[in-house]
Amino acid sequence: MMAILTVFQFGLIVAVVGYLVVNMLDIIKVEPATGLLPQSPSVSVCVPARNEARDIEACLTSLLQQDYPDFEVIVVDDNSTDATPEILRALQGKFPDLVILKGEPLAEGWYGKPFALHQAARAVRGELLLFTDADPVFEPHALTSAVHLMNNKNLDLLTLMPGARFGSFWEKTVQPLFFAMIVGLTRFSKVNDPKDPAAMGIGAFLMIRRQIYDRIGGHEALRQAILEDIGMARLAKQAGAKIMIADAKKLFSIRMYHSLNEIWTGWRKNVFLAFKKSVVKTLYYVGVILGFTLTPWVLVGVHAAIGSGWILQLLSVAGLLLVLITEMTLCEELQLEKRCAFLFPLGAVILSAIVINSMWQILFRGRSEWRGRTYIQPKN
Repeated sequence: MMAILTVFQFGLIVAVVGYLVVNMLDIIKVEPATGLLPQSPSVSVCVPARNEARDIEACLTSLLQQDYPDFEVIVVDDNSTDATPEILRALQGKFPDLVILKGEPLAEGWYGKPFALHQAARAVRGELLLFTDADPVFEPHALTSAVHLMNNKNLDLLTLMPGARFGSFWEKTVQPLFFAMIVGLTRFSKVNDPKDPAAMGIGAFLMIRRQIYDRIGGHEALRQAILEDIGMARLAKQAGAKIMIADAKKLFSIRMYHSLNEIWTGWRKNVFLAFKKSVVKTLYYVGVILGFTLTPWVLVGVHAAIGSGWILQLLSVAGLLLVLITEMTLCEELQLEKRCAFLFPLGAVILSAIVINSMWQILFRGRSEWRGRTYIQPKN
């Protein structure tokens, strides 16, 4: 029995590593662009803000200091109950061009973020719309670089993956595995292939041409979408838009969550929806994650404890080393200390618990919660 488990485990590890290597080769990395562009269409940056006092100042300051020649920043205060409104007013004193919209009460039939972005989109003047969040921090060349790529590739929609910033122990333990899962489940070659229906959107950076946004119905078509970023990318591609996803660590970065509680509630709201509410798919990926990250350690320990033959011990150690090399490569990519790879077995257990909790909340309790709001029977 142990021999079968060991061979299966090693096969799983090789298969996962092989898939990740091939998929990573398809990632386009965005390089910074500076200076005047042949074309500089006007850009409207739309930022929803609900109780974002911790991060909103750094985010908006970085956006308002872009080197792009023609842009506006519109932030919607989505009925915040913390210090967000005061911070926004103080920022407007420093940056008079900042447009602040007082968010309307959440309309019936809408979810919070789509409704806030819908309000922002009604006030834009730009030819290009950039939908982002209230916590990324952007390099001064971010808009210039993104528009340069849009022009060069003749894109209708561009979504970018940010660099990651980590602070607490739990961020370093759990967050890298969530990021790895997203990258692993995104088929970059398919998303960037106009002939393939696959689509992907990253809420931290989704730039779309105004005419495409209007054609697909804007955020009104995504009224009850928790994953409104993925939904918009899907609608755009279905409408014939040329879309691209790329790695933009050199353009902006984000620290999503600061504590285990934030990590848990933040991912719980939508990770099961990302698996399209499929129990089978969810359990399958949980099994793969645990099988790749945790069980190699268990097998090595069991073989050592029971004194297995040298072939089985060698195979289990070889599998574990392959896992560690992969995880240390991930750490290097995320600019984490390589020793953080030894935290990932614990991270895999917590990630799996969050995924299962997300499935329980959405499938069996029929709700998803975020920013003090509860959404009943979320669809996506």
